[in-house]
Amino acid sequence: MASPRLGTYCCPTRDAATQLVLSFQPRAFHALCLGSGACSVALGLLQLLPRRRPAGPGSPAAPPASPRAPASVRILRAAAACDLLGCLGILFRSAVWLGFPDLVENISSVNGTDVWPAVYCVGSAMWIELLYSACFWWLFCYAVDAYLVVRRSAGQSTIVLYHIMTWGLATLLCVEGVIMLYYPSVSRCQRDLEHAIPHYVTTYLPLLLVLVANPVLFQKTVTAVASLLKGRQGIYTENERRVGATIKIRFFKIMLVFIICWLPNIINESLLFYLELQPDVSGNSLKPVRNAAKTTWFIMGILNPAQGFLLSLAFYGWTGCSLDSQCPRKEIQWESVTTSAAEQTSLSPEGSRKCPPSGKVARVGGHNSDEALSMLSEGDQLGLFLGPKNTVMNRWIKSLR
Repeated sequence: MASPRLGTYCCPTRDAATQLVLSFQPRAFHALCLGSGACSVALGLLQLLPRRRPAGPGSPAAPPASPRAPASVRILRAAAACDLLGCLGILFRSAVWLGFPDLVENISSVNGTDVWPAVYCVGSAMWIELLYSACFWWLFCYAVDAYLVVRRSAGQSTIVLYHIMTWGLATLLCVEGVIMLYYPSVSRCQRDLEHAIPHYVTTYLPLLLVLVANPVLFQKTVTAVASLLKGRQGIYTENERRVGATIKIRFFKIMLVFIICWLPNIINESLLFYLELQPDVSGNSLKPVRNAAKTTWFIMGILNPAQGFLLSLAFYGWTGCSLDSQCPRKEIQWESVTTSAAEQTSLSPEGSRKCPPSGKVARVGGHNSDEALSMLSEGDQLGLFLGPKNTVMNRWIKSLR
């Protein structure tokens, strides 16, 4: 799991609270992390498997190669890549902990001459912190981009700014926290609590930013979507309400998964910080606090590595194929917002689709309303309510199949 305590553990003079959780059933804890991380990676990769179309004369032709994906798709891919690499860091740290116990025991050696225990401890802790921090920044950029797209203020150039902000801030905060923690050397770090506070702050700052700022941005986006839908035809019909409700549910699922996966970290860190302020951590009066800290520590080991797979379910639902090679592929049906229920799309006997003409879509600032709503739909059933001839939206949908 991802916690600043992983870096603090590399210090021989670590505090009593860090020693409490990291020395409590370490092999069982790392086995739990290894199992949770392996399941998350395997299920996440299963989500990416291409769906096979059954061969036959009636099967549709493969879609042509799509042009460059919009910014939101690239943001999600970057966040998924960071989460995957961070999870692999957890798997590596846990595997080494379980497979090389002698190496782990030498981490606590003050006068040891072997540098590999320190390299393993510090390197894996920095890797996990940097990649998950970058993942948090990418999720924040996703919320910003969703709002800017609806407000018609985003463009292809914004992805460059997102890269600079994400990797620049993640690297800056990680390096600053590590320097403050391990100064002047790994063998003489963690002299007192104040010495480690910058490391904790730089670790939890992007996490708290997503927890606080993303719900606000998502709410503003939902409000802007309602105004956008009303501006299309001047009315707010049941179809428009369903579009707005679907987008709102998507944002709610994203934040729900994020809170479930990372709220135990905040609770655990608060409990450990409280223990550090006590003169005697092993006192009988603090036993409930110690038990709560150990419990949330193990919960973190399960939920932190599972974030990537759970977020993929929040974004797209279950898209992985079964082992059956004849896995059917859900085709997106299109329906214009301007058509009534009686004018819905019908199928010809040969399977071809007859689409009604779509209404006019106003363009403002280089974006149209269908494109903005499609960027929020991420290729799901919101396409039912969008015009059939929006090529930009079709490219977006196909890029996520």
